Amino acid sequence: MDKVLVTGADGFIGSHLVEELVKRGKTVRAFVYYNSFNSWGWLDSFSPKVLDEIEVIAGDIRDPNGIRTAMKGIDEVYHLAALIAIPFSYHSPDTYVDTNIKGTLNVLQAARDLETPRILVTSTSEVYGTAQYVPIDEKHPFQGQSPYSATKIGADRLAESFYRSFSLPITIVRPFNTYGPRQSARAVIPTIITQLLSGKKEIHLGSLTPTRDFNYVKDTINGFIEIAKTEKTIGEEINIATQQEISIGELADELIRQINPKARIICDEERLRPEKSEVNRLLGSNGKIKALTNWKSEYTLEQGLNETIVFFEENGGKYKTDIYNI
Repeated sequence: MDKVLVTGADGFIGSHLVEELVKRGKTVRAFVYYNSFNSWGWLDSFSPKVLDEIEVIAGDIRDPNGIRTAMKGIDEVYHLAALIAIPFSYHSPDTYVDTNIKGTLNVLQAARDLETPRILVTSTSEVYGTAQYVPIDEKHPFQGQSPYSATKIGADRLAESFYRSFSLPITIVRPFNTYGPRQSARAVIPTIITQLLSGKKEIHLGSLTPTRDFNYVKDTINGFIEIAKTEKTIGEEINIATQQEISIGELADELIRQINPKARIICDEERLRPEKSEVNRLLGSNGKIKALTNWKSEYTLEQGLNETIVFFEENGGKYKTDIYNI
């Protein structure tokens, strides 16, 4: 399984995955979102030496022909391309259906026709909704509490159907809340860090009571790679989780302590999710991934936050801290 394709390679997790796969000697094809600026997203930040090792194809996951072309001759597909911002899914749900559901269908159809040996479809812990029990294992019920999570549930179930109907060698990979360098400012940890680094004394956030299970990005991508190493994971849905939780308020207090102890938190009504849409608790079980693979979490939250802060200290100018990014 030496020739791999990463969809969404220009994004946060995708770019880290591409980098690690190159480091491990894989032949990597990166599928990035076509745009008139010829931007390859975070791949543009790679050194020329690393970029020389990557075949970049620009296209649109919503286009069946584009993804089919990119998948020709590929042994292993890591499908990460998606729209992921929850607030924007309230605004533009149609685009989430087209990108997350139809985009995944395009990958599945191409994989079936091309007889692709291995496909990893990226899910999200948001498909579970607020925890009905903890830790959340893979048998937990699904609940679409936002248009985003509903489309990811739909994409997961399509993937399952292609495994069951056509014996397509699929694994559904379900990371809990990934954070780290290169993450979008729409996510909570970059939101807090970039506001603090800008010198603001008031940090604007939404609800402070929800809890999350935060994965450092290097642990997440190692989870993908370990899952792909074994055939025991084919046909399975697998969480990547630390099995630890922290509230958004506690997280903000810790970052304030590290960066600017004089700052205070302001609850911004604009940033609150609708009451029935807010996922109040996410705490994942990692029993299955540990049983089927050699994966284990290597970064503590403190270590991951330290590396993330350093990144934003060096790259904060790319982020608009005075604008709420939905």
